[in-house]
Amino acid sequence: MTSYTTLIILSGLVIFSYLFDLISGKTKIPSVILLMCLGIGIKQVLYYFSFTAINFTNILPTLGTLGLVLIVFEGALELRYSKDKNSIIKKSFFSALIILLVTSVVITLIIQYISGQDFYRCFINSIPFCVISSAVAIPAAANMSKEKKEFIVYESSFSDILTVVLFNFMVNNRQISFSSFTKLGAELGIISVVVICSCLLLLYLIGRLTHHVKSFLVISILILVYSIGQLFHLSSLIIVLALGLFLNNASQIKLPIFRKYFIYPKLRYDIKQLFQLSAESAFLMRTFFFIMFGYTMDIYQLQNWSVLISGAAILVGIYLVRFLYIKLVSKTDLMPELVLIPRGLISVLLFYSLPAELKIKGIETGLLFVVILGTSLVLSLGLLVTKRQALNTKQGNTDFES
Repeated sequence: MTSYTTLIILSGLVIFSYLFDLISGKTKIPSVILLMCLGIGIKQVLYYFSFTAINFTNILPTLGTLGLVLIVFEGALELRYSKDKNSIIKKSFFSALIILLVTSVVITLIIQYISGQDFYRCFINSIPFCVISSAVAIPAAANMSKEKKEFIVYESSFSDILTVVLFNFMVNNRQISFSSFTKLGAELGIISVVVICSCLLLLYLIGRLTHHVKSFLVISILILVYSIGQLFHLSSLIIVLALGLFLNNASQIKLPIFRKYFIYPKLRYDIKQLFQLSAESAFLMRTFFFIMFGYTMDIYQLQNWSVLISGAAILVGIYLVRFLYIKLVSKTDLMPELVLIPRGLISVLLFYSLPAELKIKGIETGLLFVVILGTSLVLSLGLLVTKRQALNTKQGNTDFES
């Protein structure tokens, strides 16, 4: 394959991804589903014409990590803090935390029933199925009211972070004791120090860089800090969210000494440029990640009825927990909050991060694909129903006024 052929293929995939985003906006079908189907289709075409298969398994986690960092950073750069948002932040945090813990227990029991393995191993394997994908949820909430959109951005971001914290905690503590929680507290303390130092350093650099390339340097430092934190088993996604929130809200800090050294006239312009670049970079990473994930899928696992039944049981557990939480705890509108819990990028990342000795036979990529596909289809149908109801209500009000 020549370099020109490779460039044609890569450019074509990006164009397809752009078209899928446009289709998604019209049909409410998440573009990630279309990207995965494209990856599956490419693999079948290569097999049909007897081309050599490409192994993307090793590069997939790296692409997914880049995409995750950029998506969470992009979402954080959209959020402007004010005191009246404290209730949304608290509500979204507790929603993410409670739903994560309860869902993980429910799915653990389902996996334990399927596999007969011990509770600890089943719990570890359940975690990838419990996280709300900000990569899918945030774009899906783009056309909602400001309050609902902010809730989804916070909830999905908190879900990502809390799930990673829980996953790392469980993997690193086969035997949970008081010292396990002491280590977790120390870890969060270290992260807090890193967050403060990173925020101040980045803002200081942005204000004093005279080179025309700023945004890529900031993103590179962000990825560097995240990766170093992950090497030391820290939950670095907290750093990413905090940095985005800090940069977008730094101008609200009124301390004279802070404003003297860190606030400058072009700050808002630079943050806007940073947001644009991170959004477009996230789009690129998400495109290739989900196409490669679809390509690495073994679709013949879907011929196994046990995979489909297990996937259906997990889906029922996910939506039952969400339904009960909305009805009994949050007591808000059932739609569209009920369906805005898609699984996606971070589920795949955590699944591939499972230590080999903790993996359970039968809990494989086919089952993960069923759950991702199922939550995406429910999301699509739910948004379409919500949109139709809103249009009918609007039409009814118009007729009434007439």
